[in-house]
Amino acid sequence: MPNNNTSYVCQSGCEVEGATLRDERLKENLMTRLNRIEGQVRGIKGMIEKDSYCDDVLNQISAAQAALDSVSKLVLENHIKGCLVEKIQAGDDKIVDELLVTIGKLL
Repeated sequence: MPNNNTSYVCQSGCEVEGATLRDERLKENLMTRLNRIEGQVRGIKGMIEKDSYCDDVLNQISAAQAALDSVSKLVLENHIKGCLVEKIQAGDDKIVDELLVTIGKLL
């Protein structure tokens, strides 16, 4: 999984009302990627509206899925290196079960 020189900020006090504080560089990277994906999805919608060739539409869908997978990997990496490590060190082993369920959904 790419590191992108991202620091992980899940230190004590990491979670605020069920939220995770993320490094600004990571957040900007994720938002840039998601904006690009949003554009891809709008493009796919336009292709459907214009009755584009099925194979072309499927190729664009595949590209959007790959881009979403990339975002998932970055978020997962941040979660494991930050939140997961912190919670295990604090004695919260239930986080491992949560992670396994999440990974099961991603696969």
